[in-house]
Amino acid sequence: MSAKKPVIVYGASGYTGRLVCEYLREYNIPFIAAGRSAGKLNAAMKANVAGIETADYEVVEVPHTVGALSELFNGASVVLNTVGPFARFGGEVVQACWASRCHYTDTTGEQDWLITLEQEWGAKFANAGLLLAPGIAQMYTTGEIAAQLCLETPGLDTLDIAVFWGGSPTIASTQTILVNAAMAKAYYLEQNKYVEHQPDAGLYNLAIPGQHELALALPWGGTSHPVWFKRDPRVANVKVLGGVFNRALMLGVPQIVAAALDATKDMNPGDRYAALAQTAAGVMNTMPPRENPRVNKSLDSVHASGPLGRAHCVINGNSNYKQTGLLQAYAAAHLLQQPPKRVGFASGCQAFGHHELLGQLRSFGLVSKPVLTVHD
Repeated sequence: MSAKKPVIVYGASGYTGRLVCEYLREYNIPFIAAGRSAGKLNAAMKANVAGIETADYEVVEVPHTVGALSELFNGASVVLNTVGPFARFGGEVVQACWASRCHYTDTTGEQDWLITLEQEWGAKFANAGLLLAPGIAQMYTTGEIAAQLCLETPGLDTLDIAVFWGGSPTIASTQTILVNAAMAKAYYLEQNKYVEHQPDAGLYNLAIPGQHELALALPWGGTSHPVWFKRDPRVANVKVLGGVFNRALMLGVPQIVAAALDATKDMNPGDRYAALAQTAAGVMNTMPPRENPRVNKSLDSVHASGPLGRAHCVINGNSNYKQTGLLQAYAAAHLLQQPPKRVGFASGCQAFGHHELLGQLRSFGLVSKPVLTVHD
């Protein structure tokens, strides 16, 4: 069955998974929409994926076990994983990809998961000529594109990254935020070493391009960028802050996280996961509406600096979850036609090229032309 469909979207009934399927249809790529409930998958495809009646796809219900996933993945080429929190649910998917010799991507920003993947699976995937690319998503990849544009100016070794978007997190994103805050530390990169963010630092005030009011930001678990750029000889320092434009929502995040951590601090891991999931459901328990580009705006700003140079890149866009769906679909399209630029553990830009990814985002009307200012 899988041999007829080269791409598998695991977690296709979720908000992000639906959008991945939508853009796979745009690229005319046959796919399997997989997950634990065929009923939810069929309902999601028919009601929430635009143009699904013209897509070449099938729905497959699969238990979340290495054996069952390996059987499903056998004969496929690429698995696009949207099932998080990834530190909890990603291990079986990666193991099944390795057993079935499939490329792997996901949408994570969980630093502990990225570090685990690099240390435990990076060399194995590289030796097999396979890609292991976590974190291909707007919140990480679009900012990485801006950083890579800055780094085209030689001599810059420090990245100060800000990522903002309009709207609110999905159910899965809310759960991931709480689980990541409770179960893992957040790091930035300083002189090519991980340094822990101060856990009780609270909200940061940022001056971001395009508005007079200061924006509120958080480390958001440290994000993917410090892990990716730790392997880049040009870069020694990376710090990332991000948030939503909704100030009231941002003001409430630290209190929600602090209360959840305090209430679950003495629980064993299993009970803690369950309690955090329940708290997340209390914060966000419904699927957000389909994105509106007039409301769901995105902004990625990167200041890059070195001893004698400066560069600043701003990318304005819209519909951050659509950006994620498109980036995932393009990753599959690329991998079905030619090998990635780098195998093993790699970011989206390292695997496919930042100009190539930017071109896709622009061609679908999801980001504007970057504004790059260089002083050297």
